[in-house]
Amino acid sequence: MVGREEIFDVTIIGGGPVGLFTAFYAGMRDLSVKIIDSLPQLGGRPSVIYPEKFIYDIAGLPKIRSKDLIENLVSQMSRFTQTIVLEQTVESFNKVEDEVFEIKTDKGLHYSKTVLITAGLGAFTPRKLTLEHIETYEGQSVHYFVNDLELFRNQNVVVLGGGDSALDWALMLEGIASNVTLVHRRDQFTAHEHTVNQVQSSSIDVRTPFVPVAIKGESGKLSELHLKNSSTNEIEVLTVDHIIVNYGFLSSLGPLGQWGLEMDKFSIKVNTKMETSIPGIYAVGDVCSYDGKVKLIATGFGEATIAINAAKHFIDPTTSKHVPHSSDMFLDRS
Repeated sequence: MVGREEIFDVTIIGGGPVGLFTAFYAGMRDLSVKIIDSLPQLGGRPSVIYPEKFIYDIAGLPKIRSKDLIENLVSQMSRFTQTIVLEQTVESFNKVEDEVFEIKTDKGLHYSKTVLITAGLGAFTPRKLTLEHIETYEGQSVHYFVNDLELFRNQNVVVLGGGDSALDWALMLEGIASNVTLVHRRDQFTAHEHTVNQVQSSSIDVRTPFVPVAIKGESGKLSELHLKNSSTNEIEVLTVDHIIVNYGFLSSLGPLGQWGLEMDKFSIKVNTKMETSIPGIYAVGDVCSYDGKVKLIATGFGEATIAINAAKHFIDPTTSKHVPHSSDMFLDRS
């Protein structure tokens, strides 16, 4: 028998922005909450991959840095109490009692009446730059993540890639680095047209269609990047201090994909209540799929409220269907 004090109303798998808002809203519905995440800090992809980038499509916020959004979400959920478990990867689950799920991680067991999956696109690893001796420079002058823009101040920076992420970083670094060069293997970019136009109107040196073929440097510090023109085979040598690689990420749901949930390719299929094919388990954010699904943080916030209200009724079917408004709930609170 599981001790009742060990059983949470909701266990949220994933501590990204949608998971954090889900935890806050669960508190509004007077549910006890545990968050489990494999990363060493809360925030998910925005914290790890693009903490310095601005996000423009959160309602009511003209723009906000990713790291500031995460800080605000953590502050928001701190109105209520949560148990936060970091650096644990969920491996499996099973029903141990009629009303309780046992969730197994790589480090222990957790118990919950409902499970809410907000795992985003799952575990992710960057697509690496494959050049001889590249490992010598990774983490020092070859970067797959950018945590501090000041590292690149007055430096010669090369950004590799042709998508939104690559062009966004190039634009953000334009006023910080002494020189920014954007290198893409094709003449056409896959980024949004507006972003492409911004780059073309900027001081960024654009090199297409070029691919990196060699690097030179010493003691982890780069000095040269050799490029080959894909059309003419011409070789160019760039002076470089730092390379930012934006070749995308490899994502995997890992064990979550083996839970027996109905899937839609690499996403978890849900209904209009965010319910999965297993009663008591819900999925919201980028990890879930339904007809008309749009994978945005803003969309995930709305899905979180739907899932938590459904979970509340799952735990206690006698709960009123009236959804309280926060302006009434926090009337006498700061």
